[in-house]
Amino acid sequence: MGKVLAFVGVMLVSVALVGTALANHSWGGYHWSRSANPLVLNVGDNVDSRWDAYLDGAIADWSASTVLDLNKISGGTNPASCGPTAGRIEVCNGSYGSTGWLGIAQIWLTSGSHITQATTKLNDTYFDTPAYNTPPWRRLVACQEIAHDFGLDHQDENFNNPNLGTCMDYTNDPDGGAGGASSSDPSNEHPNQHDYAELVTIYSHLDGAGGGGGKPCHGRKCPNGFDGAPSLSQASKANGDVYVDHLPNGGRRVTHVFWALG
Repeated sequence: MGKVLAFVGVMLVSVALVGTALANHSWGGYHWSRSANPLVLNVGDNVDSRWDAYLDGAIADWSASTVLDLNKISGGTNPASCGPTAGRIEVCNGSYGSTGWLGIAQIWLTSGSHITQATTKLNDTYFDTPAYNTPPWRRLVACQEIAHDFGLDHQDENFNNPNLGTCMDYTNDPDGGAGGASSSDPSNEHPNQHDYAELVTIYSHLDGAGGGGGKPCHGRKCPNGFDGAPSLSQASKANGDVYVDHLPNGGRRVTHVFWALG
């Protein structure tokens, strides 16, 4: 009986550790400061009809979190440049060229880890091609890039293994099922429970101020002159898909890139 109880105990600990590992995917500890939960975060709609349903879907998915409410408002930027607006996320689409990326998330930080403003760019140069012009690809990339803007990172970065059932998992088969790495792959088009658990962890403490905290700037009014456009060739490369600009005002602009396959 003692051996059985010991075995059960080991199994329960193992399950708990697996759950903790899967749920541990904060992006660098970055988060928006706030004085209460849920954090109400405005999302500027700068997308056209090709993306309306996917933006709405991502907002609904992430607002299911107990600590986060995304509120869609009118866009405050030109989609061509997709410059940031203080205290909110701007989401844009456009034909940004053969850059190699499907989507980009950018966050602006104070000298610490508080996000002050953020943008998501969705590249129609690729999404207007047969390979990516599908609802699953659009849902996956919109869901993932917007999540980077409030501090979530990936659960998995292998494109070729079975799906985890979350948009925070890289994949070559967003809707899963037959034809992917496994016939039993779940869809990677929406968040899963580990994403919501990680958000609770990230936003479990409260800060002294609501919104982004710090002193954000907007577009070319920024003292460093940045307009929000990616400058990946000039950025400091942290790893394969994250780049960091150290700004003259002491802050940082961090760019997360979702590369096209190949």
